[in-house]
Amino acid sequence: MTEIAGIDPGVAPSGPGCAECDAGGGWWVHLRRCAQCGHIGCCDTSPAQHASAHAAATGHPFIQSFEPGEDWFWNFQTEQMYDGPELAPPRHHPVDQPVPGPAGRVPADWQDHVH
Repeated sequence: MTEIAGIDPGVAPSGPGCAECDAGGGWWVHLRRCAQCGHIGCCDTSPAQHASAHAAATGHPFIQSFEPGEDWFWNFQTEQMYDGPELAPPRHHPVDQPVPGPAGRVPADWQDHVH
């Protein structure tokens, strides 16, 4: 496969959940993985939108879904979906982790807090 600037297939994900939400006791709807550095952030539907914030702060253009069964990439600079290489495992959050998640931190009225 041809090397794609902004994608490093050898970098492992930063953890099983959104790094900032985990640090601050927050929650997410879906998870996204920075394809350059492995940072796991929450999607733009989530209250905090940490994946987009990470891309804006770092200039890292690509994310990949960190959801089971999904392998699409998104480029924040071009606002287009892409096919990309297989990234270092794990390829998704633990399958027993609920969506939204994580367990125990999602409010009962979570649908009132999404974008």
